[in-house]
Amino acid sequence: MKVQADDKKQLRKIKFKDGDFHKASGTLMRRICVMVAHKNGAIAVRDSKDASKKTLIFNEKEWGVFTKGVKAGEFDL
Repeated sequence: MKVQADDKKQLRKIKFKDGDFHKASGTLMRRICVMVAHKNGAIAVRDSKDASKKTLIFNEKEWGVFTKGVKAGEFDL
């Protein structure tokens, strides 16, 4: 069942397992390690070095806006 984009409570109910996460391709050559999982309209992001830290959950629209900003260099240091 796919979650509606504006239903944040439903997004937080989706359970992600360790096997659902994959290292983001842009982090493979760097020490910054981000893992991403997609499931039922939710995208989860976490630190690969410390999975016990809080996992961030995005809906597909939020994720699209975020990744567009990353590609445009909005978050470059």
